[in-house]
Amino acid sequence: MKEKVYFKTFGCRTNVYDSQVMMGALKDYEITEDEAEANIVVVNSCTVTNGADVSVRGYINGIEKQGKKLFLTGCGAHTKGESLFDANKVHGVFGQSEKTKINTLLSQETRFYEIGDLNYIDDAIVDEFIGKSRAFIKIQEGCNFRCSYCIIPFVRGDSRNMDETKILEQVYRLATNGFGEFVLTGTNVGSYGQGEGKNIAELMKKMSMIRGVRRIRVGSLEPIQINESFREILDEPWLERHLHIAIQHSSNAMLKIMNRRNRFESDLELFDMLHNKGFALGTDFIVGHPGETDELWQEAMRNAEQLHLTHIHPFTYSKRDGTPSAVMKPEINGTVSSTRMRELTTMIDANNRHFRQNVKIPLDVLIESQSDGVYSGLDQFFNKILIRSNEDLSGNWIQIEKYEVADEHNVAQF
Repeated sequence: MKEKVYFKTFGCRTNVYDSQVMMGALKDYEITEDEAEANIVVVNSCTVTNGADVSVRGYINGIEKQGKKLFLTGCGAHTKGESLFDANKVHGVFGQSEKTKINTLLSQETRFYEIGDLNYIDDAIVDEFIGKSRAFIKIQEGCNFRCSYCIIPFVRGDSRNMDETKILEQVYRLATNGFGEFVLTGTNVGSYGQGEGKNIAELMKKMSMIRGVRRIRVGSLEPIQINESFREILDEPWLERHLHIAIQHSSNAMLKIMNRRNRFESDLELFDMLHNKGFALGTDFIVGHPGETDELWQEAMRNAEQLHLTHIHPFTYSKRDGTPSAVMKPEINGTVSSTRMRELTTMIDANNRHFRQNVKIPLDVLIESQSDGVYSGLDQFFNKILIRSNEDLSGNWIQIEKYEVADEHNVAQF
């Protein structure tokens, strides 16, 4: 009987993709979606914040007590892998570049630490996503930006592109297997094509021509990556009507401290244009970075109110050793950061409800899950909707014209 392997994936969509690559490379093991059944657990970790590290370590401590064999990979393998390995918490540690070797790595009787390198380029083809309605397509790896707070370039390397032919082959196979929604992901997804005379917009056009491709979403873009080529596809029917554009802050003084390339004035011009085209708009935002005075925070909130934001992925600043921000002063008190975080999220939550109340077109929803006859999915604006139905809607695309707007999501009957 084959040993059963459970994958615990933390963090971003790139990790979701990497876990699927590993699942596809397993030949001598059985994959289970039930953690309790597993003999082996592979932890695909995140290290973007201290909180991510704490979550990974806490999970490993809990699983270790159950006597399961543990393996650690992902970004946390580069920052915390050695200490967890030395503490005998895991049987093996391996970097992202080693993931296609997983079948061999899991079979090793002796403990190992194989961190790999940061120059690899994925060449795996994923043609199935276990337990998912949407397909994640990794199109690039690494980042050339050097934001002062960010550890990711040090654990993912410099930006490099996946091969276009393999990306399109992957989309074709997944579309043939019934997937209609594709989410483009990477460390800095909008940098795809740099150095090769290509760009993400041209890639998306080629994807859209593959039979079965219904909707294309993009992970996180930088403001400067919404260039003329990208603006040409904004009215395409296959493009999601939600864009996540990472500004990180809305005070120019803070953006300079963070070594960011964007500035509020150009962000406002961009967001105004997208809002007028009917897009829902999301962003990443760091609260409590060193140097964020009360005056700068108040300025940031006044500016953020003008950006038409409907979704937000906020972070309380987390010190990452080895980054320039880690030695910056003055540090911001945690209680102050928490208060500012609540102020920001309260504003965006209100914006989101207002946006949903003013949508004038039917919602195109891909059903992702169900519980007790209530189905859950995301519409074209990346808003959640709960649908009660006596029909089996699992994995289906449905159009919703009548629905109620609740505080955190929409609700409908079908």
